[in-house]
Amino acid sequence: MASPETQHAAGPVPPLDVAVVMRRERLHGPSSHWQPWRWVLDDVVPDEPGFGRAPRLLHDGEEVQRWLHPGFQVELFRDEAEGYHLNVSSPAPCWFVLWRMEETPGLAPEPIPRPVIVTLSYSEAGRWLDAQETVEQIAAPPEVVDWLRAFVDEHYVVEPKRRKRPESFRPLMDRFGNAATVSTEKKRGRGAGDV
Repeated sequence: MASPETQHAAGPVPPLDVAVVMRRERLHGPSSHWQPWRWVLDDVVPDEPGFGRAPRLLHDGEEVQRWLHPGFQVELFRDEAEGYHLNVSSPAPCWFVLWRMEETPGLAPEPIPRPVIVTLSYSEAGRWLDAQETVEQIAAPPEVVDWLRAFVDEHYVVEPKRRKRPESFRPLMDRFGNAATVSTEKKRGRGAGDV
């Protein structure tokens, strides 16, 4: 699903309805004294009407806990075509999920991860990472990769690379950003033998 802060031109394909599964797993070893658990992205699955709209606990074991977060839409946008191209042309195309830890009174006794956005755009995920967000990825199934590839084939246009001007053609600037000049003329002045 696209970031609400970003306006896109919607693509011609219907969105995919998905749900996100987050997994809490027990850590072992010396670091477990400070952090006994860690949360990771477990899966992105097709959303189903029976899932409802609220997060729910799927499994609660001694070593692993899984939470289902339904209600996400993954849309494709023409202005993200390059990001989709980068994803489908990678060795392992994947989903990208941005998630944050949140308090959930009445749902869980401690904070749990809440997925915020799901996308297939490599570029969008990169922007989230640049903004210091938590983003994880997991392999997308072949049918989703085919759906994405069809969109890329229709909408991605390779931008022609612009020829870079040689450095010798750049204007000279001093350290303050002002235009600088260079003269090849010999300076005339009094020499050591002049009286």
